[in-house]
Amino acid sequence: MAKIRKNDTVRVIAGKDKGKSGKVITVFPGKGRMLVQGINFIKKHARRTREDQQGGIVQMESPVSVSNLMVVCQKCSKAARIGFNTLTDGTKTRICKKCKELI
Repeated sequence: MAKIRKNDTVRVIAGKDKGKSGKVITVFPGKGRMLVQGINFIKKHARRTREDQQGGIVQMESPVSVSNLMVVCQKCSKAARIGFNTLTDGTKTRICKKCKELI
C-alpha cells in the first residue's frame, strides 16, 4: 500500500522548490517519482510539427522524487508522516502521525 497516492496534496521538503505545495497528478511507482502540479518546472524546446501548433520554448512540470515529498494533512494542514491503521472490518487506512486523523 503506497503512502502517497494520486490526488494527494503534498509539500516539497528538499530541492529548488522546497516549501511549495501541490497536487499529485501522476505516479510512476517503478521509478519512484511523482508528477506534482505547479512543482519542478523545466523548459523544453518544442518544434512546430503542425501548422496550427506553435513552436518555441515550452514550460512544463517534471517528475519529483518521492523522497522529497510529504503528504499534507487536511485537518492539521501540516506536512506529516503517514501511518497505517487496521479497522475492525479488516481494511487498512492511512492516518496522519501528528493528529491521528484519517487521510
